[in-house]
Amino acid sequence: MEPVIEVKNLKKYFPTANGILHAVDDVSLTIHRGKTLGVVGESGCGKSTLGRTIIHLQERTAGQIFLSGKDISDLKGKELTRAREKMQIIFQDPYSSLDPRKTVDATIREPLVVSKRYKKNEIDDVTAELMELVGIDNRLRMSYPHELDGGRRQRVGIARALALNPDFVVCDEPVSALDVSIQAQVLNLLKKLQQQKGLTYMFVTHNLSVVKHISDNICVMYLGQVVELCPSKELFKSPLHPYTKALLSAIPSVDIHNPNKPEILKGELSSPINPKPGCRFATRCRYAAEACRQPQKMEEVTPGHFVTCCRVKEVQK
Repeated sequence: MEPVIEVKNLKKYFPTANGILHAVDDVSLTIHRGKTLGVVGESGCGKSTLGRTIIHLQERTAGQIFLSGKDISDLKGKELTRAREKMQIIFQDPYSSLDPRKTVDATIREPLVVSKRYKKNEIDDVTAELMELVGIDNRLRMSYPHELDGGRRQRVGIARALALNPDFVVCDEPVSALDVSIQAQVLNLLKKLQQQKGLTYMFVTHNLSVVKHISDNICVMYLGQVVELCPSKELFKSPLHPYTKALLSAIPSVDIHNPNKPEILKGELSSPINPKPGCRFATRCRYAAEACRQPQKMEEVTPGHFVTCCRVKEVQK
């Protein structure tokens, strides 16, 4: 299966008054065409920064990014503009991501105009098609963002992201700001669009139930690093990293006879600023040993199941 996105040893650092913040640190992953990679982890672990760096909203510190086999790490100018047409993003907040001075029509047609691919009469037709595709009624064409509810605003954002027929879309927590009933509608819309257009998604979220529903593979991040990567069903059936186990134990259970028992993590959270070598979860891990102070490598423990933990055998017992 053809990989649409391939990332090798990607790093994104930010200078701060106290040192260098390692927001994304040595991340490697592959997303195949038509598939969804879910990215989960607690706030500040680098999920959104990873997505934004891949599509060049933020420039990387080091590493390589490949789009459909082409190295796009150092693209600039017109070449980067063309590559960006193939990579889009759906933002978390459907209100602040839309220009309050632009109507639904103006927002969706803007990328069509900027790309210079279409004539004026074609732009009108394509705009109407995009509105119908994402379920926005034509009567709302001249409405402004403040006149729409959250679900419709997010549909406008989705239509804008799909305007230039991208291959890859970063969904940066696209349903977290919506009501639960609207979340289901938007998730089903994203899945339908993926099937119709063969889209490839990176789906960033805190919600483990959502990521289980929509993802083919799941990547678990902790303080800028990938600690576990495997198929969605495998992760929920057999998590191997101690941090993943703690995350899954926090999912509420509807089974009153066998409820989940949340694992309470103790210890201090490591600083992502000038982090020390070794496992960054070690200060909160009950399996931690002296070996955890050494640099950790991601290893394939079972076919397709990658874990960054030198104590994985002890965790499995």
